[in-house]
Order: sequence, then C-alpha cells, then structure tokens
Amino acid sequence: MSSGIGDDKHDSTHVDRIDPELHEKSPEILLNKDLMNDAFEAENREHEMGVWEAVKDHPMACFWACLFCFTIVMESFDMFLNGNFVALTAFKRRYGVYVEGAGWTIPTKWQSALFQSGQCGAFIGVFLAGPITNRLGYRWTTILALVLMNATIFISFFADSLSVLVIGQAFEGVPWGLFIANSPAYASEVVPLALRGVCTATLQMAWSIGGIIVAGATYGYNKRSDEWAWRGPLALQWIFPTPLMVLIFFAPESPWWLIRRGRKEQALRSIKRLGRRSGNQASAEATLAMMERTVEIEVHMGGEPTLLDLLKGTDLRRTIITCLMYASQNFAGNLIANQATFFFEQAGMSTDFSFKLNLINSCLQFVANGLSWPLSAYFGRRTIYLYGTAFNMCMLFLLGVCASIPQNQSTNYAQACLGIIISFVFAGTLGPISYSVISETSSVRLRALSTGVGRAAYYVAEIPMIYLASQMLNPTGWDLAGKCGYVWGGTALVCLISAYFGLPELKDRSYRELDILFGRKIPARKFKTTIIDVKDNE
Repeated sequence: MSSGIGDDKHDSTHVDRIDPELHEKSPEILLNKDLMNDAFEAENREHEMGVWEAVKDHPMACFWACLFCFTIVMESFDMFLNGNFVALTAFKRRYGVYVEGAGWTIPTKWQSALFQSGQCGAFIGVFLAGPITNRLGYRWTTILALVLMNATIFISFFADSLSVLVIGQAFEGVPWGLFIANSPAYASEVVPLALRGVCTATLQMAWSIGGIIVAGATYGYNKRSDEWAWRGPLALQWIFPTPLMVLIFFAPESPWWLIRRGRKEQALRSIKRLGRRSGNQASAEATLAMMERTVEIEVHMGGEPTLLDLLKGTDLRRTIITCLMYASQNFAGNLIANQATFFFEQAGMSTDFSFKLNLINSCLQFVANGLSWPLSAYFGRRTIYLYGTAFNMCMLFLLGVCASIPQNQSTNYAQACLGIIISFVFAGTLGPISYSVISETSSVRLRALSTGVGRAAYYVAEIPMIYLASQMLNPTGWDLAGKCGYVWGGTALVCLISAYFGLPELKDRSYRELDILFGRKIPARKFKTTIIDVKDNE
C-alpha cells in the first residue's frame, strides 16, 4: 500500500468488490455481451500497450494531440513578452519613470496591469470554453479561438499607450482561455492510455517554445531605441494563428465527444484516422465499444453535463483536485520563470546579460520538457509532482538565503543560477505533469467543463500572485529581489503537503477505472494499489 513519496509498489491483495445489485440497475448497453466483450478486449489491449508500441500504432493521434497543445504557444508568447517588456530599454524610456539608483523602470501598477489583463481575459475564456465545446466540439471551438486571436492582436500592435496595450492584452486573453481549456482535454482523449502523460506534457513544451521565441526576439530588439523595440515582437504573434487554423480544419474530432453527442459512425471514422492506416476494422470497433461503455456509465450517473455537476457527489472531489493542481502552478517557482529577465536584472545582472540569460533559461526549459516525456512514461504522476515540488521548495529557500547575506558578484550569480534551476525543474516536473493530472482527473462527461473551471482557478490564484511578484521584485515596490524565495518556498511547502494527502496516482488507469476509484471514494494514497476488475461497470 502506497504511503509515501515515490512508493510504486502494488498491493495485489487489495481487491475491491462491487454490489451485485448495481448490475440490476445497468442500462441496456452494458448488458450487451458482444459490445462488452469488445470493450474488455480494447481496455486490456490499452493496458498491455507500451509507450513505443502506442506511438507506432497511433502516429496521427500523437500528431493531432501535439498540434492542439501547440496552440498554448500563443498564451506563452504573450505572457513572456509582457515579462520582457518591463525590461526593454526603449519601452522603459517611453512608458517608465526614473528611479534614483535603479534607472528607468515601469511603475509597479502598470507592470501588474500588463501581466494581469491577459489573465483576466483568459478567465472569461475558460468559462466560455466548456459550453461552447460541448456544443461545437474541440475542433471548431479551437478554430473560432484562432480567428479571434488573429483579430485581437491588432489592438495590442497599434496601441500607443499603456492603457490601450492593457486593453489589447485583455481581449487577447479570451482565446487563450479557450486554448488552455481545450488542449489538454483533446490530447488526453485522442491518444491511447500509455501516451496520455507524454502527449499532455507537450503543453509545457509549447509554453517553452513561446518563451524561446520571445527571448530571442526581445534580445535582438532590445538594441533598438524606437517603438519597434516592442511593436516588432508584438507583430510576431501573427505567425501562429493562420497556419494552425488550416491544419486544425483537417483534424479529426475527439471520438469521445462524438460518442457523447450520439454520432457513433463519425466517432468510428475518427478512431480509424487516429490509428494506423493499416489498423483493422475489428480493432477500431473494439475501441469504440470501450468508449461507449464508459460514456454510458457516466450518462447513467448524471445525464447532460452542467457546471453545477462539478460540485455534486464524487465529481466535487475531482473538481477540487483539478483546481488545486492548476492553482499550484503559481506557487512553486513558475512566476520567477515568467519574469526571468526582470528577475535577473534585480539579481544584479546587466540588462543585456539578463536578456542573454533569459534566452539560455528558455532553451533549458525546452530541454527539461523533452526530459519530462520519459519521466511521465515510466514514473507515476504523484511521484513526479511530489519530488519536483520538494526539490523546488529547497531551491527557493536557498535562493532566499543567498539574497539575505552580504551581496557581491558571487551572490548575484548564485541567485541567477538558482532561478534557472528552479525554472528547469518546474519545466521538467511540475509543469507538464500538472497538465497530465488535470486531463485525467475529470470524468469524460464533464471534461470540457472541468478543465475550463480548473484553469479559472489558476487565474484566480495567479492574478493576485502576479501583483505580489511584481511588488516583491520592483524597485518601486518592496525590492526584495531573491528574498522572494522565502515566500515562494513557503507556498511550495503548502503545495507539497496538500498533494501528499490529496493527489491520487492516475497513471495506467483507464477512464472507466478512474470513475470507479473516485466513485468508491478510495483515499488518494491507495489509488495505485486498488485493483479494479475489467468487468466492473459501477
């Protein structure tokens, strides 16, 4: 029985039984022997399938999952761009104030507004995502968001004041919310069980790609002294939406969504498109039967999904886990990564060298994202999250100590290095594994709504934390520099304790098994050791 961090052993003696009376309440589809046998076969095949075998059997599923995840690069681009604006020399001279001893700087209130406005727009977007996706599907909702993204970039690009730029960022945030709510859900639904962790982890890689592009662009444009120092990077946003629109137009819809809408023939076609071209009809029909079985169980439990369903019965627990996992991304070093250039400046680095360090930091995050793939394939979600949080917590406290002792060039470099290490660990563990947990925790029936509400919790936590982060780093605020490590180390400790007692192990569990585990109210630390029979339909 799992009782501690990283315990991966199974207790094969722990077998749960179901009430025989439940079978009497089963809908007709669950009494269809042929369909159930196909469902058993498909689920057992997914459990037996290794990562590399799954990649070879479902290459197109991997491609489409990664493509949808790549839409996150647009939110990442803007988030990192705002973090770099406040460090751009020309931008600071145009919109900043002069502070004795610190030079030109953007006032704290405008820093916070630039960071928060997009998140406020995204907060609206994630609540729109669930109802729109339930009606239109993942594909058309994403295309709609891309059209909206193309249009809203104009506001930011032509902005001639900080207030208009803030408004432009708020409008851009709405499609961000649609992207971030739909991408992990779609990715988790189109790939086999063995690939769910790997493919949803590409969300963090898309985030890093956005950071690399921004770091490279702002490093080059920082040498300009005119308005194109910031208008140039803003214009680069237009390179993403149109090509993505064209590709996603040809993407298959999630078969899970199609089955929930009663469109079985289209779902079967999607399953065939997501597998190998040489895949046989029987295999596709077995996969369809497995999906029908799970969807029918959930429909029997709840009917048409609504936001209120997220707060009822066992779904309340699943919603809390999703919300806490999303919110916790703000509390273990992520905000240092988002404001890396400004953090390096406050740690004592020159402006030019800070931009160089930020580019290095972004590239290292990309490497960490790549390393997260084998990690998520072979280690449990709970294990990765707990170890990653514990390590970053220690590094954050060490950062605070480095900033508290008498300062010299060595302590400045130490703080910068610790900031890079914290960002690297986050990008390889906490960041990508959070998306895996989020996409797997919710029931299939409520997934579009759950991922949207979970991301809303992220913004509810992030918006005040952005203000706090800006206040801690800014010379016109508290000017704590690396001492902010004490604050983020404390919040990381809270995340660690909460996850130890509340985060279940979801790896290698089908959606049906997760429904049953949550339905039986199994404690989080016993999820891994509880055995679920393939014939259980509760």
